[in-house]
Amino acid sequence: MPSRKRQFGDAGEEAGVKFLKQKGYEILERNFLLRGGELDIIAAKKSFLGKLREIIFVEVKSIEGAGSALDFSLAARNVHFSKQQRLIRTAKTFLSQNKIPPEIPWRIDVLLVARDSRSGYIKIEHLENAVWG
Repeated sequence: MPSRKRQFGDAGEEAGVKFLKQKGYEILERNFLLRGGELDIIAAKKSFLGKLREIIFVEVKSIEGAGSALDFSLAARNVHFSKQQRLIRTAKTFLSQNKIPPEIPWRIDVLLVARDSRSGYIKIEHLENAVWG
């Protein structure tokens, strides 16, 4: 049985997937794992005709709280410089392994997911292009 922390993180990722789908993203893969890096969600934006327009790598940070600016600030700090470098390396490896043409743009976003443990209310902050390098 997964730990409480893992269950909490998984619930945050599931909320993130639902959020992204509502925004029109197509989920390509979840929990892409390499030695030295993991991508929580890999999504795509496609044209009306289904042509790939952009790849979006998403790091999800889940926290318990009401979703205040302070809550989100504390969660965002967990995407520190070395974590950003791992995300970039892992994203580039995914692109290479999947033979994504270099002309397809890509970015790394961060989803901050706050869940109020008393009410169950979930608030999500979507930081687009949060990591670059």
